[in-house]
Amino acid sequence: MTRVLAFILLFCLATGSVAVEVKHVRMWPAPDNTRLVFDLSAPVEHTIFSLKAPNRVVIDLKSSRFSGRLPRFDYSKTRIRAIRFARRNQDELRFVIDLNDVVRPKSFILKPQGDYGHRLVIDLEHGKKQILKKTRKTYIPQQNGRRDIVIAIDAGHGGDDPGALGQHGAREKDVVLAIARRLEKLIRKEPGMTPVMIRTGDYYVGLKQRVRIARKKRADLFVSIHADAFRNGKARGSSVFVLSERGASSEVASFLARSENRSDLIGGISLDDKDDLLKMVLVDMVKNSTIEDSHEIASRVLRNLKGVNRLHKSQVERAGFRVLKAPDVPSILVETAFISNPAEARKLKSGRHQQALANAILKGVRSYFHANPPPGTLLAQKPKKHIITRGETLSGIAARYRISVALLKRSNGLRSNTLHVGKVLHIPVS
Repeated sequence: MTRVLAFILLFCLATGSVAVEVKHVRMWPAPDNTRLVFDLSAPVEHTIFSLKAPNRVVIDLKSSRFSGRLPRFDYSKTRIRAIRFARRNQDELRFVIDLNDVVRPKSFILKPQGDYGHRLVIDLEHGKKQILKKTRKTYIPQQNGRRDIVIAIDAGHGGDDPGALGQHGAREKDVVLAIARRLEKLIRKEPGMTPVMIRTGDYYVGLKQRVRIARKKRADLFVSIHADAFRNGKARGSSVFVLSERGASSEVASFLARSENRSDLIGGISLDDKDDLLKMVLVDMVKNSTIEDSHEIASRVLRNLKGVNRLHKSQVERAGFRVLKAPDVPSILVETAFISNPAEARKLKSGRHQQALANAILKGVRSYFHANPPPGTLLAQKPKKHIITRGETLSGIAARYRISVALLKRSNGLRSNTLHVGKVLHIPVS
């Protein structure tokens, strides 16, 4: 028996390592790319290249085998026509991705983490023209020359990255996307505000790409939504984070190094003709102001979350999250609850609780921007005043100014429809 084992070992050493098994192939379509994930039994040596006429991407896996079948993927939202595979030579496996258009392929290997083993990730990135086309419609000025306040809503994780996992199948990527969609609907109804979703479906967006999207959309605020986790299942409560001073300072140098950030940083002022020291001072001023704004918004959101869920910390916390590192965009990260806590995981899966969390975030955001509207926005307009006369009704006044009764009551702190002659009503911008 010993001789047999020794012979097998020598054979493996002579012919190479044992073949890597491709266990599954998964696909995650996104607006600007398509991600393919190969679940492997071990790390694999691979090559990837593109071919034209017709367009296709070829992936060769060394010392590999695939005994299963490819899933029936829906290619309608991708640039893929089909995926096929075949054995090439004795110990090589070839996958061919037939395409409808040109893509830029990238690949990398991921080590085992959580419920996932070794993975080969293939990103098929679309051309720049389509990405830019999608970013132009958000910040079109209003007819009167003033614009909406743009709120970028970032649902954490997504696609092959499920985030934290809770009991009964609760996944962070699902619950935070549900909350983000509810917040989007609320902001869309809010006069003077426009929402922008960083991701609209179950796909992954890189951390730096999330910030780039917000900046391209000219966001006035970046809100990242997450669900916390801890090894102790008893940990509970909501938290709100802003970028720490240390994290922000370390980002300034790389921020200046990118050519796209050398102009239009501060009210359209170009930095191209400024010396390096002045550039650092100017960007540092923007950074400090942005962190102050972020902290004020975070404080208001945290106060409103207190009415929905227990707070994990009573104060706004500071951390070096990469997703918050946009020096010129106020950014907050909301940890809605601990998905690792069974009770909070159940609540996070509840539509009613998701709506309550979205309402709390909106209230905090709304109160800040009504008190601090950016110049040139609709909310920065001076509100009109209306003096109540005999015989007027709330519905009649609301119809006159083309706003809803609910908005009129909310803007004036009215709890009933009763009006008093001579009282001054503030008419919000419609």
